[in-house]
Amino acid sequence: MSAVTTPTAAVAASSVPSLTSVFVRLKLSLLRNGLKQSGGRTAAYIVSIVFGLLFAAGMVLAFALVRGSSDAGTIAVLLTGVTALSWAVMPLFVPGGDETLDPSRLVMLPLRPRPLIRALFVASLVGVGPALTLFLAFGAALSVAHGTAGVVAAVVAVPLTVAVCVALSRAVAAANIRLLTSRKGRDLALLSGLLVAVGIQLVNFGAQRLSRPGGLTSLEPAAAVADWLPPAAAIGAVDAASTGDYGSAAARLLLTAAALAALVYWWQRSLVRLMVEPDGSTIGAASDAGVREKSAGTGLLGRILPGGRTGAVMERSMRYMWRDPKTKASWVTSLALGLIVPLFYAFQGNGSIYWACFASGMLGMLMYNQFGQDTSAFWMVAQTLSTAADAYAELRARALALLAVTLPYATLVTVLTTAVIGDWSRLPEALGLSFALLGAMLATGAVASAFFPYSIPQDSGYKNVAPGQAGLAWISILGGMLTAPLLCGPLIGATVYLHLSDQGSLLWLLLPVGTLYGALLTWAGLKLAAPRTARRLPEILAAVSKG
Repeated sequence: MSAVTTPTAAVAASSVPSLTSVFVRLKLSLLRNGLKQSGGRTAAYIVSIVFGLLFAAGMVLAFALVRGSSDAGTIAVLLTGVTALSWAVMPLFVPGGDETLDPSRLVMLPLRPRPLIRALFVASLVGVGPALTLFLAFGAALSVAHGTAGVVAAVVAVPLTVAVCVALSRAVAAANIRLLTSRKGRDLALLSGLLVAVGIQLVNFGAQRLSRPGGLTSLEPAAAVADWLPPAAAIGAVDAASTGDYGSAAARLLLTAAALAALVYWWQRSLVRLMVEPDGSTIGAASDAGVREKSAGTGLLGRILPGGRTGAVMERSMRYMWRDPKTKASWVTSLALGLIVPLFYAFQGNGSIYWACFASGMLGMLMYNQFGQDTSAFWMVAQTLSTAADAYAELRARALALLAVTLPYATLVTVLTTAVIGDWSRLPEALGLSFALLGAMLATGAVASAFFPYSIPQDSGYKNVAPGQAGLAWISILGGMLTAPLLCGPLIGATVYLHLSDQGSLLWLLLPVGTLYGALLTWAGLKLAAPRTARRLPEILAAVSKG
């Protein structure tokens, strides 16, 4: 018996919309429904569009201004490369920024890989990011396109650049989606703040270097390499076609097209594997957990830490540093910035040895809101804090856990800063001031933890204060940042006096004096905070459990 296609069935089949149009409408529906959730989200989206358009217009204008300059090709190629790099790393640090980035939502749908990839790719071109990339690619091509050949190459290069950026982002997201949706992925997303902070310092350092005469010349070797790396190679093809090097221009365009095909193939393979292979991320979790439980407390920490309550609290604090995502993010950010900022200023040649104290300030801030870091689990700790002596032992152990990392790290940063500056005679005074500031931060942090505790939400990777407690957080942090330097006033005054009175031979005394002074400040802060902590346990417990 042969199948017969009736006219009605043919009409019904022809009226079925294509998968691509369905996904585009789905993407627009997701954007529209997301904006309906709250007025604040709508306002933020509108503001982002306005600023995005202003930024795009500014970039196009800037590219137009450098048109005809000898450095136009270098700038265009490098900015295109940086844009592509941003597209590659963004899914790793903001996996929840776009719901359509998660292909695991489609695994139960009866869809073939090729039509699905085509539909996802077209839908991915809808959004603010692709639009900004289109403007940037247009401006980069505009700055280097000359003559008919250059314009023809630009017509091909601009959409090819946007397509490669989008395909790169989707391929990376599909290949790592199981990591991004796991706990390790959420830890990685929390470190995005570190990437931004370090990036700002790199941009600042690079801008200062480029502002010097002939600064752009130092970028030419990097541009020569990026000129053959897609999608920057497409913009390089426009420059090559404008100068008559048609063979090189064709090679660059073909290389970019081949990269696009490879990325789409990688994306498709990852999508197929995601749909047909089981998730083995939890295989063996139960047996591994049993092994870990047996080894808990018998490892290196259990052997080197003191016994009793002090060792138990120190081990708990150190495990928080490694296992809790938000605590880990705070530590990594403080450690990185505490090292980068002093060294950047030192490498620029205008740094001061006293910038080494920045590390002590950043790391000392980790002492603030000690009880809020425990969140609702603090009620278990509160059961053991019946007296001021118990509270003192708890706070002292937490301070010792911090000092186990911050003291040697502050020493390392000070030594490295001194080595870059090359003034070893000032190392003792710099160490003394760093240790004194660290002691002052620990003291004020203990007091602030007792008087101004606040909750740290665990349901969001980007909120560090519960609603309604922002004032407590600002008072705690700003109060400590203002009080700690004042507490170091006597030591700062002694340093200034010894310099002004030409008694440089006595500056070495600032190291032992600063060390003892910092220890005294820490002891006084813990003694002051302990009885307040014991008396205010109900208020502290209520504050840190909020949200």
